[in-house]
Amino acid sequence: MLPTEYRLRRREDFATAVRRGRRAGRPLLVVHLRSGSTDPHAPGESVSPPRAGFVVSKAVGGAVVRNAVKRRLRHLMRDRVASLPPGSLVVVRALPGAGDATHAQLARDLDAALQRLLGGGAR
Repeated sequence: MLPTEYRLRRREDFATAVRRGRRAGRPLLVVHLRSGSTDPHAPGESVSPPRAGFVVSKAVGGAVVRNAVKRRLRHLMRDRVASLPPGSLVVVRALPGAGDATHAQLARDLDAALQRLLGGGAR
């Protein structure tokens, strides 16, 4: 499970990551990354820990499938959050094929998208 301090919860933060961040698409998911911003919601702190949020729409499947995909993505992100820059916002959006994907396939796509975003590759 992804610890609470690393979870993205506010609608404004999701919107900031999606609208102002960089994007990397893969067959199973799209990752949006807004690097190194300060946390306006934490007075007295200049840099917050990296935070991640997940979007899994009904196109992925029913409630059971969507929740399983979210759990898998949270578990995968738990191991990768340390590699993110401090203060960054990450939104992982699952595409319809993610419901049928294995854990290894999701991990491969997440790693490839994060590597592209953190490595400075072209959009």
